Amino acid sequence: MVASLDKSGRADRSVGAKGSFAPWWDEVRATSVLALPLVLTQLAVIAIHTTDVLMMGWLGPQELAAGTLASSFYTPFFFFGLGLLTAVAPICAQALGARQYRTVRRTVRQGFWVAILVVIPFGVVIYNVRPFFHAFGQSEINAELAELYLQAAVWGLLPALWLIVLRCFVSALSRPRSILFVTLFGVFANALGNYALMFGKFGFPALGLLGAGITTSIVNFAMFAVMLTFVSMDRRMKRFAIIVRFWKPDWTIFVSILKVGLPIGVSVVSETGMFAVAAFMMGLISVSATAGHAIALQCAAVAFMVPLGVSHAATIRVGLAAGRRNAEAVWRAGWSSFGLSAVFCMASAMLFWFFPGALISLFLDPALPQNAEPIALAVSFLGIAALFQIVDGLQIVGAGSLRGLKDTAMPMIISAIGYWFVGFGTSYYLGFVQGLGGLGIWIGLAVGLTAVAVALLWRFARLGSALDYREKVALATA
Repeated sequence: MVASLDKSGRADRSVGAKGSFAPWWDEVRATSVLALPLVLTQLAVIAIHTTDVLMMGWLGPQELAAGTLASSFYTPFFFFGLGLLTAVAPICAQALGARQYRTVRRTVRQGFWVAILVVIPFGVVIYNVRPFFHAFGQSEINAELAELYLQAAVWGLLPALWLIVLRCFVSALSRPRSILFVTLFGVFANALGNYALMFGKFGFPALGLLGAGITTSIVNFAMFAVMLTFVSMDRRMKRFAIIVRFWKPDWTIFVSILKVGLPIGVSVVSETGMFAVAAFMMGLISVSATAGHAIALQCAAVAFMVPLGVSHAATIRVGLAAGRRNAEAVWRAGWSSFGLSAVFCMASAMLFWFFPGALISLFLDPALPQNAEPIALAVSFLGIAALFQIVDGLQIVGAGSLRGLKDTAMPMIISAIGYWFVGFGTSYYLGFVQGLGGLGIWIGLAVGLTAVAVALLWRFARLGSALDYREKVALATA
């Protein structure tokens, strides 16, 4: 007997075939094993962007501020495309389970098509970015430098999104190590390219932020080319012939990708968009506030990669349990993932709280007088970041767990309301109406993340309870 039922008919999760704690320990271990390569891949991805921010800081606070504005403008477009194309993974997985191998090839091919559909309008907007910066009150020097970076980096958007499609394909085939190795290659290539083109090394001209943008595009093309070569040569993967008849449409699958992926894309961009707008609000305050914000945000982004990897594992574990119609396992998978995320986020919060100076010194030299103000601001922002680490981890794992239950529409609504009405509204009110400046903006970010985390955890608990009632007979007789 897997579970007993209490008087209300709900499954009693404290009883299991192996004892009270053994099933939970097994779930924690299984989730950890699955999450590890996913976390490492996410850390490798963020390492590329962290390298950019570090080297922009070496150029100076002005370049760091302009580069941050450019990245903040670019990021929502990229993450919307990433969320949209995430739909390729479950569609491929279902086709593999049904042994419909042609559907796998067509799904990957239509994923490439969707990426092209996204890049055309996005690329036009990103390339012609200066009017947007002016409309948001950014200084001329910030707008000029940010535009230089973006006009070079935008050419790498399509291969970056195509790489996401290939990542979903290899993940569906349970081959995530390949994308990890390709991403690690990108980390080293990006650092080397930045060093050469930003600072004029190895005989190249010193191009500053323009050099960083050029490197971004080159590295994205190189990573996609390496991954496509691997997929085309690997014995197990090449039989799918994913680029055969690339021009042939399959509108049913094309629409399926849009239907499944759009809510995920909107949810992802709701959060990244809130942080992007926060960078713009920092630009209205001062260059020092923008630079300090960039440092604190990058530290928080690196720490966020671990719960993000755990959330991907939660999607798989919850999905597997739901597919087996095992409500008890669904409950364990979700809450075990929440626990893993919370433990790590508590550790990162302590790091931000007690050792901010050591982290900030990686970006700006504390010995330079011009860095004193952005460093002081970054310390205060990291203090707020320490407070919202746990809720930030819980909200992303909550979203991942709900995706495992194929629940994407309501989380999209929760994200939009929590981040834009609650988070952005609080940031604007405290930062500008109450005059708290950058500190008020960061408090608003924390409030928005907390609202979303509470709502998503409540929804998962509610859906888990509803699932219990639907499955109580099966659980009681198993």
